[in-house]
Amino acid sequence: MTATTTTISDGLAGEMVYDSVSDFVKRHGGNKVIEKLLIANNGVAAVKAIRSIRAWSYDTFGVHDAIKFVAMATPDDLRANAEYIRIADEVVHVPGGSNNNNYANVDLIVDVAERRKCHAVWPGWGHASENPKLPDSLARTASKIAFVGPSGNAMRSLGDKISSSIVAQSASVPCLAWSGDGLRIDFDEEKIRAGKPVSVPDDVYMKACVVDAEQGVQMARRVGFPVMIKASEGGGGKGIRRCDSDKDFAALYRAVLGEVPGSPVFIMRLASNARHLEVQLLADQHGNAISVFGRDCSVQRRHQKIIEEGPAAVAEAAIFHEMENAAVRLAKFVGYTSTGTVEYLYMPDTREFHFLELNPRLQVEHPVSEMISNVNLPAAQLLVAMGIPLHRNRDIR
Repeated sequence: MTATTTTISDGLAGEMVYDSVSDFVKRHGGNKVIEKLLIANNGVAAVKAIRSIRAWSYDTFGVHDAIKFVAMATPDDLRANAEYIRIADEVVHVPGGSNNNNYANVDLIVDVAERRKCHAVWPGWGHASENPKLPDSLARTASKIAFVGPSGNAMRSLGDKISSSIVAQSASVPCLAWSGDGLRIDFDEEKIRAGKPVSVPDDVYMKACVVDAEQGVQMARRVGFPVMIKASEGGGGKGIRRCDSDKDFAALYRAVLGEVPGSPVFIMRLASNARHLEVQLLADQHGNAISVFGRDCSVQRRHQKIIEEGPAAVAEAAIFHEMENAAVRLAKFVGYTSTGTVEYLYMPDTREFHFLELNPRLQVEHPVSEMISNVNLPAAQLLVAMGIPLHRNRDIR
């Protein structure tokens, strides 16, 4: 698709004229032309992606349709006449039922992307967004379909709570006392630059895991009660329990296993009166990573976030700057690309912060960061997937 020729302000080189998306990518140092995008999501995620990228298209090319969107739609979405279906350029009917049949079905997503000749896939949040099999499978397609998100290697290193904590320790990011205290992996900058994955060896990983209640009690005593018993694959309030003493451990441990069957389990010291703060990350394919400010998501119910606010004013500017630097250091440690969120527990009384986890995707609350930074994050993701350096993104400049 060729966009209408238009003139925009480049900010550095004066007025720039782009004949097409291909011309834009070439003149901004990119390596992948993306003109057709599969939205592997539904609902508000799909609507937000389409609207944000069309806004960027209009600002850049003077037309809103420089990028074409292919949407996936289940029978339920079609019956509801969902808005994202009405605003997409193409719609592909997919099976209904649980998301394993549609939006979380990696094989289906790859098949749709290939058949519709899409140049990239945008996963959004939830569904298949944190499944490393998706970027890996797309990379193996004949046309090398791009994944608008981090690599499968980065997901494996940071998407798992246990692995990410070990990686964070290795990158000198402060962590709470936990069952994996002191575990580290070697950092080889040359391997990262060569695209080789940073991974946590199985034997190191298992040292942080609780394999039975008896061992867990011993670990909890070492860490210090009260503790949180957590499933590495848990989330959204599932697979997490507070334990205050030895006598309660076995029952709570079984409850965690029951909520997230088959997940590795670990223990972390409870941080009382802590605030839950986040740093919004953005990284490109050239080793650059920045913080797009932060958010405070301390208002929660049953470990589910209710209110997000930004900036994270509860922490002093100098302290939050340290948190941002630690997040950027972690991203560079694993060669991270695209958007991600590093979550911390912050203790206002002592002004200490500790790594909690990294979400290797765009989060539903990202508009808070957009409002305080004026950075269009879905469009920034697209530019990163095109191989364009951060300094050529006028929102970042």
